Amino acid sequence: MNVADVLELLDANKNERGINNWQKMTDTGGLSSYGIGLTVLRKLAKQIGRDRKLALALWESDVYDAKVIGLLIDEPKQITLEQAEQQVEQLGKGMLTHVFSSCDATLAKSPVAIDLALRWTESDDELRKKSAYGLWYELSKKKNKRLTDAMFMAQVEKISARIDDESKTVRLSMGAALMGIGKRSIELNKAALAIAERVGPIDFNEAGQKCDPMDFAKHLKSDYIRKKLGID
Repeated sequence: MNVADVLELLDANKNERGINNWQKMTDTGGLSSYGIGLTVLRKLAKQIGRDRKLALALWESDVYDAKVIGLLIDEPKQITLEQAEQQVEQLGKGMLTHVFSSCDATLAKSPVAIDLALRWTESDDELRKKSAYGLWYELSKKKNKRLTDAMFMAQVEKISARIDDESKTVRLSMGAALMGIGKRSIELNKAALAIAERVGPIDFNEAGQKCDPMDFAKHLKSDYIRKKLGID
């Protein structure tokens, strides 16, 4: 497939309600959208299959859905630090950050993911910080000799020291990282839960939204997690 083929596929799956919602948003980074939800976009990406050349071409599009497809079909093993640094600069005011670094992101499967997470955690750039904690959430699910409990505990300690001074969107990313890290061991759960309880639920509603604040502590002490970790 080429870019034109993908745009045709997106048009065939466009969602008018999603388009209307997109047009009401103020943080679109100048991108247009076919209003397609991520679940459907993932199905379309699976249909297209891994295609490095097409992925990079779609990233250059000014269509949000096409950019998402580009992120989803890229070849993880071929993603470089240089590419990631370039793309993080083009996230369109954060609209693409979630798919870029979390939500089973392709980037998190790349050989540069750990180095990026470590680098971006120390960045002053908000998009890089949000992406860093998205990566920590994804990395918390993985088994890798580099990903020790000590490395994750270091991140928990950094989150504890910094979370009160961050923006709401970065705080949400930090909370998600805590939620992932806190599933790895009893010790990490205890440390992550202490922060989540101190910070409390984080409100993420924008104008017109009516969602409950994100309560990371509730997730960290759920029956599922307690059973998984063997917590009495």
